[in-house]
Amino acid sequence: MDVRTPKSREIAELLAGAKQLAKDYRRLTGKPLGVTGEVAEYEAASLLGLDLAVARQAGYDAVERVDDHEVRVQIKGRCVTGSTKSRRVPSINRAHDWDVVMLVLLDEGLNAITIYEAERSAVEKALDVPGSKARNKRGALSISKFRSIARQRWPQVPDG
Repeated sequence: MDVRTPKSREIAELLAGAKQLAKDYRRLTGKPLGVTGEVAEYEAASLLGLDLAVARQAGYDAVERVDDHEVRVQIKGRCVTGSTKSRRVPSINRAHDWDVVMLVLLDEGLNAITIYEAERSAVEKALDVPGSKARNKRGALSISKFRSIARQRWPQVPDG
């Protein structure tokens, strides 16, 4: 799905409502509502011009056209607030085809703060380091580890 179509305004309005609902739900219950992944996908697509894949596409969530080829993107989202206990990237699935993983960090209103991108080879190398069952079996990396193997895609950082 191309988020730059006329439907995109309607989707943006719908997600604005979902973001407010999620924020209110967290305030009242202390728990997340469970829309972070979908919001992260839409934020990445909107900000970086990605084409979202069809629902339940195995392995990747979006495609980015770079020069003459397509880059398959697995998108992960994490809401990072002062009270956030989890400092882990959601589980990265290596069983299917994808080229890069994007981590979309969201504020408490589920708005993108920053987006990082790591190549598949760097992600797999980090996941294969011996020692952690969570990392090795479940494909879980800490946010700080992911940032260390990734490049910041948004907002763009000036060179130098």
